[in-house]
Formats: sequence, C-alpha cells, structure tokens
Amino acid sequence: MIRGLGQERGLVFRSSGMVEPSFRVIRGFTLMTETVKRSKGTGKANSGRLYPRDTVEFDWEQRLQSVLANGGLRVHDVKAPNYEYLRPFDESPESRGFPVHADLVDHMLTVREHPDPIIEHALATCAGYAYSDAETLSTIMARMGMKDNRCRMIQAIAEPMFICSTAFLIQSADGRVAVLCYRGTEPANLINWLTGWDVEPERIGYQFGDPCAGVHGGFYRNVRATRYEVMQALRRAMEGEPVRGALNGERDHEQGRLEALYITGHSLGGAMAALMAVMLQHERKYAELGRLLTAGTVYTFGQPMIGDPGFAAACQRNPFLRDKVIRYVYDDDVVPHLPPRTSGPYRHFGRERRYEIPHLKENVLSRMARLGCVYRPRQGEWQEREHPTSQMPSALGMLLGISAFAARRSQLLRSLPAVYSYEDHLPHHYISALTPYGALNEFGD
Repeated sequence: MIRGLGQERGLVFRSSGMVEPSFRVIRGFTLMTETVKRSKGTGKANSGRLYPRDTVEFDWEQRLQSVLANGGLRVHDVKAPNYEYLRPFDESPESRGFPVHADLVDHMLTVREHPDPIIEHALATCAGYAYSDAETLSTIMARMGMKDNRCRMIQAIAEPMFICSTAFLIQSADGRVAVLCYRGTEPANLINWLTGWDVEPERIGYQFGDPCAGVHGGFYRNVRATRYEVMQALRRAMEGEPVRGALNGERDHEQGRLEALYITGHSLGGAMAALMAVMLQHERKYAELGRLLTAGTVYTFGQPMIGDPGFAAACQRNPFLRDKVIRYVYDDDVVPHLPPRTSGPYRHFGRERRYEIPHLKENVLSRMARLGCVYRPRQGEWQEREHPTSQMPSALGMLLGISAFAARRSQLLRSLPAVYSYEDHLPHHYISALTPYGALNEFGD
C-alpha cells in the first residue's frame, strides 16, 4: 500500500502492489509515484512486464500535475508515433497512398486558393477525431500527412458555468504549420448541450463595427476559457519553440518559426473556431497571429450561428472573415439552422459550401436495391451557396431532426428528403464527402 498526501488540502490517494514510494512536491502537494521492484539481473518487474523506466506515474497524478501547473486547466502533451510503428508489416512505411497526403505540410504552406480539396479533407478528419483524445488525434494527423507532429490538448471544465472547452494544437515536426482544432458537442455530455442552449447574447469586449453587436454567450465563454493557454502555446510556436512541453527522454532539436495557422472544428467546435478567428482579426494584441492566420484559413463543419445580424454584418465587412472563413453544411444537417428564431435573431457569416444530395435519384436507387440491385451510399456534390443557411422557426424543428435520424435506420426511408436531420450532422459524413477521389481514408484503405 502506498499513499500520497496533499499537504495543503488533506488529499489522500491510495494504490496497492509491490512498489517502493517515490515522493515529488508540486506547488505544496506531496505526490507519490510507485517504483516497480525488479528482479536482480533481469530488468523485469515482478509482474513479468518490462517497463522502460522505474517510475510509473498514475493517470490521476498526471492529471493533477497538469491542473496545478497550468492554472486550473488540464493540459496533455503527446508526440505522434512514427510511420514504422503505424505500418509494422510494410517494408517501406512511406509508400503510395500512405500517408494519405504525402506533402501535406508543404501544401498547407504554399496553397493560395481556398477551399482546397486536400486541406478540407485533412481538417474535416481532424475535426472529427477531436472527439477522441490527444493520442488518437495526433496519430490520425500523422496518417493524414503531418509526420512526427506534436500535439497539446488544453481543457477547461466549469459545469455550473456551462463550460466544457477542449482545444487541440497540432504542430508539424518542422514547426512551420499549426492546426488549432476545437472539440464539438459530445453526444453524452449534458454540459455541451446546455452550452448550445445558453443563447443569451453577450457583447464582445472590444470595438467591433456595430457597438450593439452580440454573440452567443455559451460559445463565447467556452472559447475564452482555454484562450490564454492556447495563445501561450502559439506564442512559443511564433518564437520557434514547440507548442507543448518536452516529453520524457525527448531531445531538443532545431525547428522553424510558425508560418501558417489553420483553425477548425465540428459543431460546437466550429463555433469556437469561428469566434477565435474573429478575435485574432480584431484584437490588436493578436495582430501578429492574425497575420499568420491569413497564411492559413478557417474551415468549420456543421457549425451553428454564433452572432446576431449586426455581428454577422460586421464580420462580412472584414475581407478575411468574409472570404476565408469557410463553413461546410452536409445536406440537411440541423445544427447550422441553430439557434432557432425563437431564441432571437442570429445569422451566419463567411462562405458556405453545401453538400446537396439529389434525393429523388437516391430514392430510386434505394428501391432498386430491394429488388436485388447494387445499392450505393447517398451521393451528392458540394455547391457554393450564395445565401447562408437560415434559422429554423422554432425548437420544434429539432424534433424533425430526431425523426429524420430514426428514419435513416431504414433502407426504405434512408434516401427520402428531410427538412432537418441529426444524422447529417455526424462528422463521418463530412469526412467521407470531402475525401478526394482516389485518396485513401484515414485508416489507409
């Protein structure tokens, strides 16, 4: 039995096993890690497992250290696995089709026209896997083409404030490209859902065109909750340093300064991405980061509206926010129609691309499938929309979205048109629809 004592607050942690205590003091807390006993001359632990180092940190200890060291935020740092690890049965880990986009980092630095098919695919995948953890997201982005990337997850939770904010910074190995990705609404997370319904507008804290312009209060609080740590990490990247701290056994190496910043997210994550873009463009202290963002762009997927008509009009007067904030809407996705009109007036800004599916054709194909013919998944094409998606009349529209989700479980009803659909909001639909012809998916097949 071992015990770690919180000297200031009387915290007690327990664990069992054949271990020797090892103490560490962090900001007034005495934490205890376990040192695994090894058999003489074998280098193996008594359990028979081979450990790379003697000290094994508990998950709770890592979380507590992170929170204490980062002013109440949880920060988790990882490095992507190398390609040899990801392709153990291939003689050459880098081959045709792997990584998915072989020159992704160079492409992100040199592309001049947006939207770009390679970048939209990579960022849609990034936004989809932001619902996972830092290790998974870093691995997926390595598969997409950001080899040996570094990843930092930043999280702030304050449930009574309806704050559950998670941001990921993925930095290329050479340090020149960074992706800021926000996690969206987690289906089983009540606080995320309450954030979406916290619709009372707030005025932003700086001069922004219309002095009466307001933004969605819940989204605004969530993006600000992790903002200062995000900015600290990006400032380090601008100075030629990694966005995250050094991991155990990792050696420092030369890297370049940050040259291009991309911001992305799905659902709630898309709303926070768009709000961060507004802050970088309009707050003077972020002017240098704003210039780096103009070298990249902002791609959001299934994003709700974030501000009232006055706010949207002010954003449309900014060339970057008008032309390089690109919103993707998959067919009848319900979320871009939110908040409903009964919550007050809201409006989108930026460019909108919509994946439009010819439902009559797909319905015929679905019926042919029942006769033994080959059925194809629903297929459409992306179209630039002149007019943005409008608000649904009331929250009753969300019930239609739920009914459409249930209808998609039936092959007969799957291809029928819907007014609003939660099924169309799922991130894997965006990823599939944005995968370039001939490109592999994130799994390498």
